[in-house]
Amino acid sequence: MAQLIPVDTFDLIIFGGTGDLAMRKLLPALYHRDRDGQVTADSRIIAASRGAMARDDYLSAVEEALRSNLRDGEFDDSHWQSFSQRIHYVQADAFEHGEWHELVEALSGYEEHVRVAYCATAPSLFGAIAGGLKTNGLITDNSRIVLEKPLGRDYESACEINNAVGECFSENQVYRIDHYLGKETVQNLLALRFANSLFEPLWRRGHIDHVQITVAEDLGVGGRVEFYDRVGALRDMVQNHILQLVCLFAMEPPSSLHHDAVRDEKIKVLRALRPLSADDVRASSVRGQYTAGAISGSTVPGYIDERGGDSSTTETFVALKLEIENWRWSNVPFYLRTGKRLTGKHSEIVVQFQDVPHSIFPEQKYNVSPNLLRIRLQPDEGVQLSVMAKEPGPGGFDLRPVSLDLSFAETFGVGYPDAYERLLMEVLRGNPALFMRRDEVEAAWSWIDGIIEGWETSNQKVESYVAGSWGPPASSLLLDRDDRAWYSDDRI
Repeated sequence: MAQLIPVDTFDLIIFGGTGDLAMRKLLPALYHRDRDGQVTADSRIIAASRGAMARDDYLSAVEEALRSNLRDGEFDDSHWQSFSQRIHYVQADAFEHGEWHELVEALSGYEEHVRVAYCATAPSLFGAIAGGLKTNGLITDNSRIVLEKPLGRDYESACEINNAVGECFSENQVYRIDHYLGKETVQNLLALRFANSLFEPLWRRGHIDHVQITVAEDLGVGGRVEFYDRVGALRDMVQNHILQLVCLFAMEPPSSLHHDAVRDEKIKVLRALRPLSADDVRASSVRGQYTAGAISGSTVPGYIDERGGDSSTTETFVALKLEIENWRWSNVPFYLRTGKRLTGKHSEIVVQFQDVPHSIFPEQKYNVSPNLLRIRLQPDEGVQLSVMAKEPGPGGFDLRPVSLDLSFAETFGVGYPDAYERLLMEVLRGNPALFMRRDEVEAAWSWIDGIIEGWETSNQKVESYVAGSWGPPASSLLLDRDDRAWYSDDRI
């Protein structure tokens, strides 16, 4: 593992400190980084929420959350005693700025610390939280604000949030987080492309036939049904996670790893996306919603059942055919799909290269398959390259595809920090490279809004699919019309 370098002393204020994100992701991430020695002795974690709560009661809730969310054997009673000393609780209502006395008092005299406000709340509160920090004089030169996704629900609302936060913080102080950008395999896209001369000459039209990106979940919406019904798969996953994967995969080589050099190239990809009109969406998109089915031998309810029986047109699955209108990617389709209650938890990028221009092996005897590059994001992170090889033996010349595998677990042999651990450390270091710039967010929403408008104009229906499947049949037809098919474990 890379050397762990401590971050500067900080005060991290978690707005929404009693919420699910704080308890399930942020506090476990901070516990890990503290346990590994990356947090200085006088750094503090200040949870803020609108309800009154005694500090001891809050610490009890945090301890219970850590015991539930850390892996077996990771919770250590002795370390908890030291970690808990960092944690404080204050009452602060996002809209009652004049009542932030506890937070003002807690931060008074610590102006030299790196000060991070993490908005683990609904996006509608981001502007109010930024305004409260400004009103109470809590924004210092060392201050940063972290905005969780989704940043709005369309282009207009995203601009409103960005404007409200921008009135209080400069752009270089704003960190719009997408936890996918903190994943090791996502960051390895940069290494794969730009640290290996093998791939870059082939990373373009003329060599790549098409690209598939799959982000599948076997879980349903669970306790997020009210939130999810207002959002759906397109807004929840495609607008941020999947489009960020597209950007990192398809961008031109940046001049350096400087954060703006990388983000300048990503925004060019978003601006080159061919808009999908109302006429396009029927041929280039699929909407789906899961019904009851079985996953891993267990019966699971349908989406409507989880909503209490109320009908809904919210999509829990979406598949898209995307095209990038530039010289590198002209006429190379990108097929995207994401959904809940699919066959399993499965995220990957599959690159199918072009067929050999002239095969010396007769088709009727030899099945020469195109080369595939498979980048597994989760689970079993790694990279797999499929090539054709002669099967050993003296009797003839038989071909079959074989895989050259890089398994992160087998190669590096150690666990590594999860996405939130890495991203929190990058915020504290003041490195925005793994975060989205304002123009990125707004460009992504502009493209997504066109799809939503197309769905509404064309009245495109939401098709049913059985939980435990790979989505509605129309998803397969999306590729079948182009004489292609989705790759899954049984096809690679």
